[in-house]
Amino acid sequence: MSSFAVSLKAVPSFALPTLPDVARVSGSPTLSWEKKRGRQKRTHLVRAALVEAGPRQVPAIRDRSSDNSNGSLQSLQRGEVTSSIPSSRDRANDMQAEARAMARAANASVYSPQLLSAKYGSRPIKVLSRALEIFTGLGSFALRLWLDQLNGQLDQNRRLRAVELREIFTSLGPTFVKLGQGLSTRPDLCPPEFLEELSKLQDALPTFPDAEAFSCIERELERPLDSIYSSISAYPIAAASLGQVYKAQLKYSGQIVAVKVQRPGIEEAIGLDFYLIRGLGFLINKYVDIISSDAVALIDEFARRVYQELNYVQEGQNARRFKKLYADREDVLVPDIFWDYTSGKVLTMEWVEGVKLNEQEAIERQGLNVLDLVNTGIQCSLRQLLEYGYFHADPHPGNLLATPEGRLAFLDFGMMSETPEEARFAIIGHVVHMVNRDYEAMARDYYALDFLSPDIDVSPIVPALRNFFDDALNSTVSELNFKTIVDGLGAVLYQYPFNVPAYYALILRSLTVLEGLALYADPKFKVLAASYPYFAKRLLTDPNPYLRDALIELLFKDGKFRWNRLENLLVQGRKDRDFSARDALQPVLKLLLGPDGEELRVLVTKEAIRVTEAVILGSIIESYNFIPGPMRTIIFNGNAAGPLVMNPAEQKSMMDLRAQVFRIWGLLQSSESFDPSLLQPILQILQEPEARSIGGRVVGGISQRLAARLLQQVLRAPSPTVK
Repeated sequence: MSSFAVSLKAVPSFALPTLPDVARVSGSPTLSWEKKRGRQKRTHLVRAALVEAGPRQVPAIRDRSSDNSNGSLQSLQRGEVTSSIPSSRDRANDMQAEARAMARAANASVYSPQLLSAKYGSRPIKVLSRALEIFTGLGSFALRLWLDQLNGQLDQNRRLRAVELREIFTSLGPTFVKLGQGLSTRPDLCPPEFLEELSKLQDALPTFPDAEAFSCIERELERPLDSIYSSISAYPIAAASLGQVYKAQLKYSGQIVAVKVQRPGIEEAIGLDFYLIRGLGFLINKYVDIISSDAVALIDEFARRVYQELNYVQEGQNARRFKKLYADREDVLVPDIFWDYTSGKVLTMEWVEGVKLNEQEAIERQGLNVLDLVNTGIQCSLRQLLEYGYFHADPHPGNLLATPEGRLAFLDFGMMSETPEEARFAIIGHVVHMVNRDYEAMARDYYALDFLSPDIDVSPIVPALRNFFDDALNSTVSELNFKTIVDGLGAVLYQYPFNVPAYYALILRSLTVLEGLALYADPKFKVLAASYPYFAKRLLTDPNPYLRDALIELLFKDGKFRWNRLENLLVQGRKDRDFSARDALQPVLKLLLGPDGEELRVLVTKEAIRVTEAVILGSIIESYNFIPGPMRTIIFNGNAAGPLVMNPAEQKSMMDLRAQVFRIWGLLQSSESFDPSLLQPILQILQEPEARSIGGRVVGGISQRLAARLLQQVLRAPSPTVK
């Protein structure tokens, strides 16, 4: 058998368009390579891949569904995937394969502060050595920053220091790489130079030896490499903080897949680091008063999620759940998992061709628009955060790809989180209260958001909220920058006994990342402007009592209906593709008939009388205005005031209301989902006893108003404004 040269150079890209370096699996247990130009030749005895002498293309994938244990096969050619609907037998096979994968991951590590304390508490030398290593790296960096500040060179050396910090995080290992990745998404904490450098931690990381990776695959999957793959890339095409990724072709089906392999010794490395960081958290809680949140709890939450990332079967299950919830949209892609080739340390998933979302020029060369993709990400994120509550907690640019077909692909499902149900509705209500400048209600929202314990008085918080938002809301809500709100709320949070839940911090991170990506393409882009249609749709259509009350609170003020708010909600809500005119305002109509709807019935009756009067009298005024001048004199006996005695301000107000009501009806009619049957629920309502009572009140009220108008016309006396 011939020996072939294997390149160990890592390619810093997740998607590889061609495979000139694809390895061909052989039955030989030997992987050999030589260092050219006189360097020493080395041989490792491990079952692994052998590279073909010449480049070759991956053949078109053949559909061989008869031997696919993971469900119906998908044809893949030129990066396009089409799949058939899986049969019940395929689903059963898939469930069995998942169960086998779970069995292989039965001994996966979980985060336990007690176990770490017991393990490292008796190893002071190892702990001291690692603490000294961390202190040396970060301490020397802090010293250089301090000297830059003393010498007035802080701005001049910022790029250099950013590179140094990235290199320090890389040298300190996976835990600090994860920390750097988190900081790279926080423009509120880091200057742009640091954000740019730390973002390189997402995928351009050092690799570990390929021989160890291939050996890990065989050990975890308990079978030879040549029985799994017909080909596998000779070197990793991407390296992450916890593992590295290879591109391969499954032997049984020809499917192109991504194979993620965990770094060796990763559990030991991050365990010691979290033991040290947790100790630092206790010191922060005890001595640092400026941080009101429980530092140890935040560290535990972060560590728990990192440990979850170490279990690749859990990540596969996360991906499957995410796909089920959110990949029903044509513009969202979530790769499938191959359970027969997945374990606690090896994850095999469908290959996705695409470009990272922060590579604007490459995306535009494919004829795609970055802002369209970002908007897709925002709408999907809103569904994640506020609809189902299950969300991707690590959406950095390396985990978001633009496919050639214009779809947004989500990758890396190791770090996920959930928004509590009560908090989902409280967040939407919080936005309503912000729009209404109801700062007392905003302060009370922090109970539902779990920011404050119920025994804390929120009244001192109200002035701080008013001071910040009165300035911020001088612009319209849609013009607010998300970072502005985060910074402003952050200043308030630090002043009072808030305890920011971990899920909320992850939400801020997720939305900040998306806004940051959009700002690269359009400096004027605003996340809230893109999000408002979703909020409007939820307020208009969601039957949840909390959101129903928030809608009523938004539409009614001081006993008057605010038609401009309803019009704005409909204008914005129609921009959401899921908006249904049939469902709009149905929650309010149901409340109108309910046992608790008497107060609302009074308001609705009063407004119905006012609107009906505006429509009738406005139509009379409009008809009068169409009559030629000479004929008006003849018909109305020279009365220049026209058919109605009404002061100009009242007439303008009435005509404006009539026009606004007609515009709102036009918005409903022009909705894609509009159907004349939209009126059916209203007709049903009119059959109910309570509705008949409302109808009687409305008819009586209108009759009185019109009779009063008629009497004024007879007497020709100017009428006061009817309130």
